[in-house]
Amino acid sequence: MALPIKTQRSASQSLKALLGLRDLVYSGEVEPGERLTEINASEKLGLSRTPVRAALARLEREGLLEAIPSGGYAVRTFTAADVHDAIELRGVLEGTAARLAAERGVPHSAMVAFKGIVGRLDTIVGTAPSELDFSAYVSANAEFHDMLAVLSGSNVLQREIEHVLHLPFADPSAFLNAQPALPEFRASLITGQAQHRAIAHAIEMREGARAEAVAREHARLARLNLDVVIRDAALADRVPGLRLVSG
Repeated sequence: MALPIKTQRSASQSLKALLGLRDLVYSGEVEPGERLTEINASEKLGLSRTPVRAALARLEREGLLEAIPSGGYAVRTFTAADVHDAIELRGVLEGTAARLAAERGVPHSAMVAFKGIVGRLDTIVGTAPSELDFSAYVSANAEFHDMLAVLSGSNVLQREIEHVLHLPFADPSAFLNAQPALPEFRASLITGQAQHRAIAHAIEMREGARAEAVAREHARLARLNLDVVIRDAALADRVPGLRLVSG
């Protein structure tokens, strides 16, 4: 049954407010420590206060904002250790997803689709560096991680992974914008793609422990890339949200 038009419009406005506020923070338009209220956030986004109020509360629960005694919210700052922990937590959850997928088994059609994503990534990564379709890689990489959560067969785990992806810089694509400028970029892509293939193969072979171990190691690759980007101011400028990370 389709939702009433009014309900659909409300849901659309709520999502627009949530995505808009995240973009304001990560793009650097709202500075760390800057105060956000329903009124000024509504004006920035061109939305009514009701969906903005809900979005501000949601971002507080996610840890991107913190409530302040004078009213409203302030954009939080994070330490490098905070980001490391968020990436590590994603690795734990995705590792669990990979293990459950392997142990519980995956329907043939789903496995074919998952391997199809890996095949597309193989093709993208296998091109000459000057011809690499970076946007296609980012899209396919996101599909891989999204489907990995689904293959676990656990709604609980899918929800937790979705939640952790909203932690600062825990998303698998968080540092990809900076990576093309890294001397180690090609090696990082090749290593990451080898891990994608290994995760898919371990799931297909029903090797739970191996699937979990590789998925966790795959998340740590993002942590290594983070450390490189943080040390180089020119690279950090490619990831505006890194202004939220101090020390």
